[in-house]
Amino acid sequence: MTVRGRFAPSPSGRMHLGNLLAALLAWLDVRSQGGVMVLRMEDLDPQRCSLDKAAQLVEDLQWLGLDWDEGGLEPEYCQSRRWDHYEAAFRRLEELGLIYPCYCTRAERLAASAPHASDGAVVYSGRCAHLTAQQRQDLEAAGRRPAFRVRVPREEITIEDGHMGPYTQQLDRDCGDFIVRRSDGVWAYQLAVVVDDALMGVSHVVRGCDLLSSSPAQAWLHRTLGYEPPQFYHLPLMVDTQGRRLSKRDRDLDMGVLREKYTPQELVGWLGWLAGLQDTPKSATPDQLISRFHWSKVPKTSIVVGST
Repeated sequence: MTVRGRFAPSPSGRMHLGNLLAALLAWLDVRSQGGVMVLRMEDLDPQRCSLDKAAQLVEDLQWLGLDWDEGGLEPEYCQSRRWDHYEAAFRRLEELGLIYPCYCTRAERLAASAPHASDGAVVYSGRCAHLTAQQRQDLEAAGRRPAFRVRVPREEITIEDGHMGPYTQQLDRDCGDFIVRRSDGVWAYQLAVVVDDALMGVSHVVRGCDLLSSSPAQAWLHRTLGYEPPQFYHLPLMVDTQGRRLSKRDRDLDMGVLREKYTPQELVGWLGWLAGLQDTPKSATPDQLISRFHWSKVPKTSIVVGST
């Protein structure tokens, strides 16, 4: 079966070095196996994402020397244009009796939820799953607009991550019922990413290990909707010398800064070195790294990046 991989960035700002590493390794994973590369825009949030930012992202990837076989700015590969697909999946979950409205404010969710043991995230208590029809009516009469959650089973899910190894969660305890549609009507990432990966035939998902904890719920949702989950590969995060994760918000090593300081070959070579694919940060093109790529070379612990 042909490998189909994807890079699926959110066009909410310039990519930073961690995004570039994910893009490069996703590309190498596909190209080393003669597969198909998909570029999808995860532009669900209209307040943060824009076509101009998506166009800049495309141009930055092209500057770096990364290409793709499907997608880019084509409407059918932009999540903002794929709402009918998410609506169909939502209706299927409703038919299965797995959807319920949640009226909790953020403060109420935090107060009524238990912290996740591993990362401090909160696990929803399920309080709104037990509201009566009258209680829901009263909340809506008071002006509360519900989000919608999917009810997860008391089930242990293990994924075999292609890089990090096995990862297990008990869904009700470690994940909890999660939001699939926000109270403002915007579809949630967890639903959209599953539907898109399934309908686009994605077989390999390469992304940062900050999303590893989302994978068991996504694998369960794939199967619940009748799809086969992809093979996941999670990368170590890039952090600064204080251990702080790189982020778009802080403009850490973003493409605007990087393109002023480096040629594409210098930047790709540096990324290849950070990923364990070459002994020194010498210049390289993406094509030159294909023969050197293997998951066994990629670190599993955080990659520390100093200042440029």
